[in-house]
Parts: sequence; C-alpha cells; structure tokens
Amino acid sequence: MSFLIKKLSLGVIFNSCLFVILFIGIQNSSDKNKVDFLLDKTIELPISFIVGSSFIVGSIFGSFIVLDMNNK
Repeated sequence: MSFLIKKLSLGVIFNSCLFVILFIGIQNSSDKNKVDFLLDKTIELPISFIVGSSFIVGSIFGSFIVLDMNNK
C-alpha cells in the first residue's frame, strides 16, 4: 500500500511542478486561440497553455493507467 501512495504522490508532485513551469513559461505568449468543445467554445487562451495543459492531463491519466495495471 505504501508503494501505491509513493507512486501517486510522485505523480502529483511531478505534474504540479510541470504546471507551475507552464505558467511561468506562458508569461510572454501573445498567440491566442479558442478550443472548440461539443457544445461551446472557450475563451481565448495562449496556444502554449493549451498544448502544455493537454500534455499534463495526459501524463496524469497515464500514471493512473499504470497504477491500475500494477494492481492486476
């Protein structure tokens, strides 16, 4: 059980650090775009934020998949 908690906390810390670095990195970004969802569009966001946040969300989901595979 402690291995699971260590792996989860490492993933949370790593992705939180990436998120902070993402915010620091988009300070001077001037290119903005909207994201199209099925029902609505978002506000204009910097393209670097869209790409970076999707990378971080993929990293989080990937760590959950690996945790699920280790339990089986």
